Amino acid sequence: MRGGMGNMQNMMKQMQKMQKKMAEAQEELGQKQIEGTAGGGMVTVVVTGHKEVVDVRIKPEAVDPDDVEMLQDLVLAATNDALKKVDELTNSTMGQFTKGMNLPF
Repeated sequence: MRGGMGNMQNMMKQMQKMQKKMAEAQEELGQKQIEGTAGGGMVTVVVTGHKEVVDVRIKPEAVDPDDVEMLQDLVLAATNDALKKVDELTNSTMGQFTKGMNLPF
């Protein structure tokens, strides 16, 4: 019976190690800056790995007072592009921790 307890403690230690590594990976993600673009680079949106928008760059030629909707669409598209890239980065970064474990994420 005693052997079982040692196993349990070992597993807890492993889990704690993994949680620490996951937290570090999350923090690193937050420091990364990911760019999303639209309109062939007319609009660029920069987000962190924590999905915080930190920069929006719009080229002057993208600004047409008669077509504000196009600009809005470009900003939306660039933002979604950046967020999609963050999701992909997050999945590949955090995926290494969930491999072989059935953790709901």
